[in-house]
Amino acid sequence: MTLEQTVATTVGTAPWWTSAVVYQVYPRSFADSNGDGVGDLNGVTSRLDHLERLGVDVIWLSPVYASPHADNGYDISDYQAIDPAFGTLEDFDRLLAEVHARGMKLVMDLVVNHTSDEHPWFVESRSSKDSPKRDWYWWRPPREGFEAGQPGAEPTNWESFFSGPTWTLDEATGEYYLHLFDRKQPDLNWENPEVREAVHAMMRWWLDRGVDGFRMDVINLISKNPELPDGATTGTGGLGDGFPHYSTGPRIHEFLQEMHREVFEGRSGQLLNVGETLGVTWEQARLFTDPARRELDMVFQFEHVSLDHGPGGKFDPKPLDLRDLKASLGRWQTALADVGWNSLYWNNHDQPRVVSRFGDDRKYWRESATALATVLHLQRGTPFVYQGEELGMTNAPFAGVHEMRDVESLNHYAEAVAAGGDPESVLRGLRAMGRDNGRTPVQWDASPNAGFTAGEPWIEVNPNHTWLNAQAQYDDPDSVFNHYRRLIELRHSLPVIARGDFRMVLADEPYLYAYERTLDNDRLLVVANLGGTPQTATLDGAWSAADLLLTNVDEPSVVSGRIPMEPWSAHVFMK
Repeated sequence: MTLEQTVATTVGTAPWWTSAVVYQVYPRSFADSNGDGVGDLNGVTSRLDHLERLGVDVIWLSPVYASPHADNGYDISDYQAIDPAFGTLEDFDRLLAEVHARGMKLVMDLVVNHTSDEHPWFVESRSSKDSPKRDWYWWRPPREGFEAGQPGAEPTNWESFFSGPTWTLDEATGEYYLHLFDRKQPDLNWENPEVREAVHAMMRWWLDRGVDGFRMDVINLISKNPELPDGATTGTGGLGDGFPHYSTGPRIHEFLQEMHREVFEGRSGQLLNVGETLGVTWEQARLFTDPARRELDMVFQFEHVSLDHGPGGKFDPKPLDLRDLKASLGRWQTALADVGWNSLYWNNHDQPRVVSRFGDDRKYWRESATALATVLHLQRGTPFVYQGEELGMTNAPFAGVHEMRDVESLNHYAEAVAAGGDPESVLRGLRAMGRDNGRTPVQWDASPNAGFTAGEPWIEVNPNHTWLNAQAQYDDPDSVFNHYRRLIELRHSLPVIARGDFRMVLADEPYLYAYERTLDNDRLLVVANLGGTPQTATLDGAWSAADLLLTNVDEPSVVSGRIPMEPWSAHVFMK
């Protein structure tokens, strides 16, 4: 948070982003301008009218930097170059100018826990044990008593997020380098001040170019326990859980405060600084987002999107208990009420589509998409819309693993089947929870390839684009798109949504999600039936005389505080 934002909060004026809505663009799948099947910057520029029509304030642009694309651009080989697949730096500048001309802001994805193994920093680092940049990454010799390359010789037993060990042997030097993700994503050593200085310089370069802030990828992983101890064995090939030793490590707050001083201090108070923080608790989030500490404006937490993970992890999903979801989101609303700020999201490039995950993407597709949007957007926090979410895009019907592209899914399938897992059972988990669900092309119209490309798309378009598309929704007042547009208008126009207190009601109801927002003399009630059977919400009788601001079905008849709730209905009242 900048000094201006801190002062504004102190005197009671909320920062601009409390009433803003952010839209994430995953460029590879957004719009292709040149027919090569891959979305690009000029494609994004060509579709800005869609975002202006929706009413969003900020565009978060997933990585467009130079990259070999081992992890779809989250493996960066040059932070100050645009990958040719997406265009040129001139294309980026034109996009930025067009975004600003429409009164919107643009936030870059910042990936600085790791680089690509093709980044010049790492190429130099691995060239010799005596390289000046050797200590820019985490290098270690084989475990004592083992020869390099032997099973179990890795310096620690940590398991990668993408399966297998977090260490890869470099044959030339006989040492291992650390990568919490893919082997082509070596982790930077933030203990080295030269690394931090280089990152800060790069960030200033982008801000000087005119970008409006950063979304920081897995930023709470940059500080590791320098001793790199083994983790508790998980039972997967003897590998262990290193997460406690590299998540929210001993110097994380020092590093973020230094970043603020070196990069953001003295700049415009209109910047936005968001951190993706795996496994963060609400107690930690209060520290990260406390304005007085000058670290982050808000964080992405993962508690609510882990509630349907079964005993076998994310690819072993279980049905969601709505009471667990209400308890989780309600806890975060309460915890960050007086200090810090929430981000609000259902979807992003790492999550399956919410209407398929928590909704009903068949019988009640429109109703469940709009009900889920309503209960999220009117809470206290900054909403993030992921591309296609505003259309109610669904999970994809992948025929098999051959249609998938995500490194996490492909690695998991290979490992699980090799360990004796039933291929069809493994596929069911991937179809439900795989990251490719959020990466199929945006469905602009009913034409071949959904108007995304004139060529062969890099990943198959969802076949339901013939009826589920933007063009079909623009002029339909009851469409998912227009419901999102109205939710955004409400946040812009009603201070009670941006700044009001939050109180969960009907917390023990298994199908009803209801809460009140209060600011001065304004009271707002949101009540939704997140299930496929009719319900009745019994609330304070005073709500019988309230005005209905928004609904996704017919207006209900409210008598003595009893509200009949159709399946997947959502209503917003104000008095």
